[in-house]
Amino acid sequence: MNRILIIAPNWIGDAVMSQPLLANLKAIYPQTQIDVLASPWVAPIYRACSEVHQVIEAQLEHKQLQWGLRKQLAKQLELNQYTVCFVLPNSFKSALIPWLANIPFRIGYRGEMRFGLINLALDNPSKVNRPPMANHYFALANVLEHSQEIDAGKPSDPRLNILPTAKESIGAKLRAAEINGNLIYILCPGAEYGATKRWPADHFASLAQQLIANESDAHVILLGGKGDHALGESIKAGAGNDLQIYNWCGKTSLDEAIALIGASKALVSNDSGLMHIGAALKIPQVAIFGSSDPHHTPPLSDKAKVLWLNLACSPCHKKECPLGHLKCLNDILPNTVLDAIQTLH
Repeated sequence: MNRILIIAPNWIGDAVMSQPLLANLKAIYPQTQIDVLASPWVAPIYRACSEVHQVIEAQLEHKQLQWGLRKQLAKQLELNQYTVCFVLPNSFKSALIPWLANIPFRIGYRGEMRFGLINLALDNPSKVNRPPMANHYFALANVLEHSQEIDAGKPSDPRLNILPTAKESIGAKLRAAEINGNLIYILCPGAEYGATKRWPADHFASLAQQLIANESDAHVILLGGKGDHALGESIKAGAGNDLQIYNWCGKTSLDEAIALIGASKALVSNDSGLMHIGAALKIPQVAIFGSSDPHHTPPLSDKAKVLWLNLACSPCHKKECPLGHLKCLNDILPNTVLDAIQTLH
């Protein structure tokens, strides 16, 4: 087997969770080249994976067929003569490119109308007792391995590397802002899913104040995407616009965000892609869960502390609290998070 193609998932956290599959494939087939087809949104995750030879970026939009673009990509990929393709998303359109590219073995889970497009398939697990996402992706290796009497074993925790260029770039930004690079706390207040994954802004503000009160030389950086910038501003305002609190939401690339998290003393986040990046970098972290299930999407690191109240109404997996109180997040107090941070060191 000379070349393997991976069709990447669409979410940052899921991309991180797919790294153990790549590590396993590289261990079993050390001479095989692993390439990844990914959107620009998640491509930085795979550039941080040592197992990946090439990341092929494509502007594939969510919920759009883009038939012409997919045919064009398939024609280009066919020239690479991939033997196997792992299709990690469950959608019909994600399975089109490897089929059009005539890749012989197309592996994935049974999804929406994919019969024939995926020719080596596993049944999707029940939504009631879903395995952790790392295990979910890792299991796809069994399709090949069972046919070759190879034991897949169990997935290792995800691991990411920091690109030297990103490390240099973030170092320059820290120096320009006169931030002590040895004592940085990263707070990630966003979550793409919705409000039921976001710890309250006033709690984040209170925590930021307490971190600086406890360590006068500390700097707190709020990290997230452009859509989180207003949230970061409200947190900064809630903390009295303290000069040691910086709102960098939307002001870093994902490559830089990886490097910044890697330079931090500790990370506090919601259940989000940045949470999984922190775990893959083995940074001390506190992960706050509300409507989602930490058994399904935990931060896979022995340096991670999960805070989840496990209320009778959770996990509800709803984007808005059905009961209107959001106790699953409101009742996790800043002092509790601060105590958890202090146990990490």
